[in-house]
Amino acid sequence: MSNRRTISLDLRERILEAYDEGEATRDHVARRFRVSLGMVKKLLQQRRHSGDIRARHHLAGRKPLIVAEHREKMDLLLKKKPDLSLKELREAVGLKCSLQAIHVVLVKMEMTLKKRLSAPVSETARTSPA
Repeated sequence: MSNRRTISLDLRERILEAYDEGEATRDHVARRFRVSLGMVKKLLQQRRHSGDIRARHHLAGRKPLIVAEHREKMDLLLKKKPDLSLKELREAVGLKCSLQAIHVVLVKMEMTLKKRLSAPVSETARTSPA
């Protein structure tokens, strides 16, 4: 099957039914229903492991590096020491992600970032003799 579309639940059921009835081999079932042999194997394996043959799109994609446990730690750390930098926060929590990723999570957690100057404010008076 050259185009990659999700096949319907009905078709998935018919494929497995044909195989279960002993009608033919996996290869024959794949040709009969015009799907790849890999699709037939995947359906059999998925049913064997989970008992469910529905599409599993919700499980695809990159998994988040910052999970609920990390969020809780960040929340506690920032309550204790609100002026932690993103880099310090990353090290304290033990994360291996970008500073931007931490920033995005903090925004989602509705944590405000207070920008402070690390040095005292400079004077506006003249510092050199006239």
